[in-house]
Amino acid sequence: MNIYIYDDYLNKSKYSRVLNRVEIRLTDLGLNGKIIRLGAIKNIRDVIQNEIKNGAKTIIAVGNNQTVNKIIGSVIDNELYGFFQKNILFSIIPIGEDNSIADSLGIRKEEEACNILLARRVKKIDIGIVNNYYFLNKATIESQGSVIEINGEYTIEPQDKGTVSVFNLKSSANDDKNIKVNPIDGKLDVYIKSKSKDTTFLSVGKLKITNPAYPLVLDDIIEIKTPADINIIAGKLNVVVGKDRSFE
Repeated sequence: MNIYIYDDYLNKSKYSRVLNRVEIRLTDLGLNGKIIRLGAIKNIRDVIQNEIKNGAKTIIAVGNNQTVNKIIGSVIDNELYGFFQKNILFSIIPIGEDNSIADSLGIRKEEEACNILLARRVKKIDIGIVNNYYFLNKATIESQGSVIEINGEYTIEPQDKGTVSVFNLKSSANDDKNIKVNPIDGKLDVYIKSKSKDTTFLSVGKLKITNPAYPLVLDDIIEIKTPADINIIAGKLNVVVGKDRSFE
């Protein structure tokens, strides 16, 4: 059974036409399922848990990066996560702005997402965890003033203005094409880029970032204060992907 979780911002009238097209396309492809609207529920974790118990096979986030983040957090914190990890697929139908996660997975248009869901091309990807928050794409922070502790062994303190980016996935639309990221290797790819265009690259298992002046931003939407411990969780997520994803 397919479970479509609609973010509450999709209740705005400007999204009615695109939702109508998506729903017609899903029906044409035989991908009907249950629709759950986030604005109407208080505890998404319990809702997802109940749907898994009732036979859900695929959870589809209909929305943007924030929608994905809400659902992934609820899935990982769910008592059925072990079952979810082995038996349930996760997919995205991107609508509106801020869809770099879907872009990374090779899903760029609403109706194209329906075809990709039908094809069921699946990859197991890593998930980044920062304190009690999760990210699929990347975590970023201003480099100047940051203290970066690598694997608990040594520290890096960038002196110039720039950006520290900790990648799990990269977006082909928003990120440098020269950046190489592999979301299935159990590693985080760290790029420290200064305004002088010098770039430092590290592939690490874990790191800690402290910067009293700037927050760490997860998936371009969630800001958290540092110090922040950044890790790759042991479990992986079964994600439906498109052919034009940003990784092999």
